[in-house]
Amino acid sequence: MRIEARPPGQPWYLRPFFWNQRRRYGQVLDAARLWARVPRLFLAVALLYGVLDRRRSPIPPALRALLTVRVSQINHCAFCVDINSATLLRRGVSEAKVMALDEWRTSPLFEPVERAALDYAEAITRSDREVDDELMAGIRHWFDDDAVVELTALVAFQNLSSKFNAALAVPPQGFCRLPPPGNR
Repeated sequence: MRIEARPPGQPWYLRPFFWNQRRRYGQVLDAARLWARVPRLFLAVALLYGVLDRRRSPIPPALRALLTVRVSQINHCAFCVDINSATLLRRGVSEAKVMALDEWRTSPLFEPVERAALDYAEAITRSDREVDDELMAGIRHWFDDDAVVELTALVAFQNLSSKFNAALAVPPQGFCRLPPPGNR
């Protein structure tokens, strides 16, 4: 990493977050320890992530994870690809689909709703693309207005997270046993 991470447990109000990470992942995430260098920023990011990855989200869990992996691939975040691919597998997505994610446009493994959401996520993420009326009409075919707002927030959050982690060279922590998909 390019900046030393703060040891877990400081300050006191971050301890529950670190405890939960140890319980969930068996260790404190390096990325969290970096965010914790600015405790209020960590708290804000953690709360936003909690809202976006809640059980009652209008975006299905597997689709959320699929999008976070793809955004992470585009942003060259090895840590994010690692942890989000493990989440994707835990949410029932096949290994073949995880490995084909960078070829989602041509792979027969992806459903139309996934293709629409991935196209939307790529348009938000890539600086050489934009969301136009045609793309928005395609995404609104599958999602109502509230879900589009949440989908957009999820992609924007993953861009924030993966760009932060990539810039600071947060390494993968070995969560996904699969080799990382490509970065097309």
